[in-house]
Amino acid sequence: MRYLISLALLLAVLWLAISGVYKPIILILGAGSVVLVVWLSRRMDVVGIEHNPALYSWRLPLYWGWLVWQIVLANLQIARRILSPDMGLEQRVLRVPLKHRSDVARVTYAQSITLTPGTVTLRMEGDELEVHALTPEAREGLESGEMSRKVKWLEGDR
Repeated sequence: MRYLISLALLLAVLWLAISGVYKPIILILGAGSVVLVVWLSRRMDVVGIEHNPALYSWRLPLYWGWLVWQIVLANLQIARRILSPDMGLEQRVLRVPLKHRSDVARVTYAQSITLTPGTVTLRMEGDELEVHALTPEAREGLESGEMSRKVKWLEGDR
């Protein structure tokens, strides 16, 4: 029940923030939309511990900020290598351990790798990812495990 309540609250706040119109008819339509979505989510059985909308609530914006910064840094590294042909690319496919509990965290980690320029997640199999890295910096970033630690923090692990 708390998952449905957190979903309803999240949707209501999102509706109010995005609409910007607080006339009674709009508020009634918004409330009706929230109730409909919560009811459909319950009926489809897509709300639960694994899909709790409040699970990552305050951590998610912090993670997004960190990820955007990593994307900017990776873009600069790739641009530097492209603009300096003598540096070249040193492509490799490597296996990265996947140490996350939930499927959501595992997919978040794989997608975060893919979003970062210079790396692409090729396959998720068992407890490891197969990743293509264009540069030594990208490889070192994956081997250091910093992104994995950030996703574990996002997941609630210390």
